[in-house]
Amino acid sequence: MASSRVLALVVAHPDDDAYGLAGTVALHEDDPGFRFVLIHATDGGAGLIDPAYPPVSEDLGSIRRREMDAAWTAHGRPPDRHEWLDYDDGAVNRVPFAELVERIGGILDQERPDVVATFGPDGLTAHPDHIAVGAATDAAFTRLRADGGPGLQRLLHGCVRRSTWERWNSGRIRRGLKPWEAGRMYDVCPVPDEEIGIEVDVSAVADRIVAGLMQHRTQRHVISPGVPPDAEEDARWNRMVGVEPLVQAWPSRPPGAPVLGDVFEGLG
Repeated sequence: MASSRVLALVVAHPDDDAYGLAGTVALHEDDPGFRFVLIHATDGGAGLIDPAYPPVSEDLGSIRRREMDAAWTAHGRPPDRHEWLDYDDGAVNRVPFAELVERIGGILDQERPDVVATFGPDGLTAHPDHIAVGAATDAAFTRLRADGGPGLQRLLHGCVRRSTWERWNSGRIRRGLKPWEAGRMYDVCPVPDEEIGIEVDVSAVADRIVAGLMQHRTQRHVISPGVPPDAEEDARWNRMVGVEPLVQAWPSRPPGAPVLGDVFEGLG
């Protein structure tokens, strides 16, 4: 791609993409040549369903695919290209690693995005699918970057600041929820504040992020556990998603370097 504004996001399940970069997509939607590529390894068909969700008569994966489409429609800026790799939910870590790298790398090679974002080594929630997808994306990025072709200028890992994580964990305790434990599967893992390389202020489009997020209705018990869906909860989410922090996995960020304000900042 000749554009200097191509962003690719590689995740495991529907709703992994609902926040973390959704605000950045909204901020860049009117940029000339901006292109957003989204890759899902699975459709989340082995997950649990919110007990408040109406009884279903079809497989969860089909519902979650529709939720993903509805989420980006509600957000207002659907992906320009979206690929399902169609692996089994909960089994991505059992896919041969070389195969996973090849599948993800094939799409990245076609698109040659300037910026690629995925999970870090902790998978953000220690989920084996997340960890496998992140590792394979990192490997695909490294391989493609070495061929001397265009794009592949920056590799990012989604994350949560430790200071933010501690504040959110305090809120969980106040609401009677079990606090997160770093490294325990399904619990959010923090990264030290000093490792944040990019922090995007997306407060101006937070309502759009929340509008998309709330379309993942089968996963409401995961997205907002213990809290009924109402205007107050949406307002809380608006505050929570107002900043998108990211670790710059490549090129490595020198200690003490200034934190960038955008995923494309400083790129040619």
